[in-house]
Amino acid sequence: MKVEKLVEILGADFFTGVPDSQLKALCDYLMDRFGIDPKHHIIAANEGNCTALAAGYHLATGKVPVVYMQNSGEGNIINPVASLLSDKVYAIPMIFIVGWRGEPGVHDEPQHIYQGEVTIKLLEDMDIAAFIIGKETTDAEVENAMQGFRDILAKGKDVAFVIRKGALTDSPKVEYKNDNEMVREEIIRHIAAATGEDPVISTTGKASRELFEIREANGQSHKYDFLTVGSMGHSSSIALGVALSKPNQQIWCVDGDGAVLMHMGAMAVLGSNKPENLIHVVINNGAHETVGGMPTVAANVDLVAVAKACGYPNAVSVNSFEALDSELAAAKERHALSLIEVKCSIGARADLGRPTTTALENKENFMNYLKELN
Repeated sequence: MKVEKLVEILGADFFTGVPDSQLKALCDYLMDRFGIDPKHHIIAANEGNCTALAAGYHLATGKVPVVYMQNSGEGNIINPVASLLSDKVYAIPMIFIVGWRGEPGVHDEPQHIYQGEVTIKLLEDMDIAAFIIGKETTDAEVENAMQGFRDILAKGKDVAFVIRKGALTDSPKVEYKNDNEMVREEIIRHIAAATGEDPVISTTGKASRELFEIREANGQSHKYDFLTVGSMGHSSSIALGVALSKPNQQIWCVDGDGAVLMHMGAMAVLGSNKPENLIHVVINNGAHETVGGMPTVAANVDLVAVAKACGYPNAVSVNSFEALDSELAAAKERHALSLIEVKCSIGARADLGRPTTTALENKENFMNYLKELN
C-alpha cells in the first residue's frame, strides 16, 4: 500500500522510532514531510528510548503516538511495554509499526532468522494486538484493522502493524548526505592495516561487510575479526569482555555512531574499567546508513567529550586520513584505553557484498584464534 495512505489511516501526528530498511518508505516519507521536528518526528537512540519518549508525548497531549522500528528492537521495548505502557500499570496507548525482517519463508540474513520467527509471538506475549500488512493487503483491510484498534487503544492498550518486505510503496525520494569527505570503506582499510594481526570486533551493518571484503581483497584470514552482524550497539561491550579476558593482547573495536548512541552507557562501563589494551574507533557519519541513511543525532554530539567524561584517558576526533593514520599509530603504542572518532561521509559501493562465512563459523574461527594468543 502507499505509505501516505497508511499514515492517513493511522491518524497520528507524532512519530518516533529507529529506522529500518523494511520501513524505508515510511522513514523517507516522515523525513520528507516533517524532517526532524520535536512536534512531529524524532529519531531516537534505541527502541526503548522512543517508546518512553512517545509515552511522554501521550502524557502531555492525551494523543496516541506512533513508534516505528525493526523487529530486532522488540527486545528493547519489552521493559517499557511491560512496566510503563501496560494497562496494568499506566495504561498508555501506542501504535507500533514493526518491520518484519527474517519472516519465515522469506530469505534474509542469519541475524534476522530467529527474530523473524518470534516476532508475532513476542507481540502476543506483550499483549500487543497485531495486524500484518503485506503486498496484497488492501487499504480497506488496513482501515478496518485500525478501526478495531481504536477500541483497544481507548482501553489504554497497545497495537502493532507488522510490515512485510515490500509492503509499503510510493515513498518520496530523499537524499541523505553530509559534508565529510572520508569514505568508510577506505577508513576501514586504514584501520585493518594498522591492526595487523590484532583481534577486531566490528559493529553491525556495512562496516562489518566492508571489513570482510577488505580481508578477502588482501588475501587475509577472517579469523582476526568478530563480525557483530546483529545485536546493534553491543560491539564495544563484546570488545570489553574480550579485552578484560586477554589483558596482554591489544583488542580493537570498530564501531558506528548509531550503534554507540543505541547503548551509550557502555562507554561509561568502558571508561570505568579502563582496559589498557582496547582501542575504540567510532566511524561517525551521523546516519543510520545501513538501513537507508536517515540521520542520527551523533553529528551534533561531541563524542570525544562524552568519552572523556566517561573516563577514557585518551579521545580524539579526526577528519583526514593523515590524522587517522597518526592517531591509529599513537593509540597502538600508548597501551591505554583510547577512542578515535572518525568523521565519515554517507555512502557505500552499490555492489558491496555480505560475509560468505556463517555466523557460527565466524565465532569458531575467532575463538580458536584467541586461544592461540597469550
